[in-house]
Amino acid sequence: MFSKDIERTKIMADKKLYIKNMVCNRCIMVVRSELEKLGIEPLSVELGEVTLSENLTPQQKEQLGGTLESLGFSLIDDKKARLIEQVKNLIIELVHYNNNNLKINLSDYISEKLHHDYNYISNLFSEVEGTTIEKYFIAQKIEKVKELLVYDELTLNEIAFNLNYSSVAHLSAQFKKVTGLTPSHFKQIKSNKRKPLDEV
Repeated sequence: MFSKDIERTKIMADKKLYIKNMVCNRCIMVVRSELEKLGIEPLSVELGEVTLSENLTPQQKEQLGGTLESLGFSLIDDKKARLIEQVKNLIIELVHYNNNNLKINLSDYISEKLHHDYNYISNLFSEVEGTTIEKYFIAQKIEKVKELLVYDELTLNEIAFNLNYSSVAHLSAQFKKVTGLTPSHFKQIKSNKRKPLDEV
């Protein structure tokens, strides 16, 4: 029985593709469209991850890899690289699409979602990315603050509350540390271009 479960898990793992640089809903649509053009029917397409109904042939995988590369994405085969991409995607999803969940403990959240010890994930991330998960998380939050400042629909108080800052002062201090500007100064010079999420 146990060996059947292992076999089933391995088969399911073969039907998953991990894709680097998928950081937004538009990326999901582009990847889904490219898969369908190649006659590959995905069961699901999420940030950084595609689940297929059947395994790809080596030729299909090579063709897909080339197509994705031309669009700025890439297939990830290495387990450690996959794990790092999953961490990034979890943080991007949390900050940019589910920010009402930001009150959770980040290390517990990542550890629980990826079924790995947080210290292992954290050390691996720092080693490969040259920055900590916490700094990456802060960088994403600051990009979200920039976006919300540019949209000009929320007050700084509301932005601080939505992104789970303890106060406007805390948000402003972190914003200035990362960007060199205060939020109000940034707002005045909106021409300051935001970075694409995959460059944060």
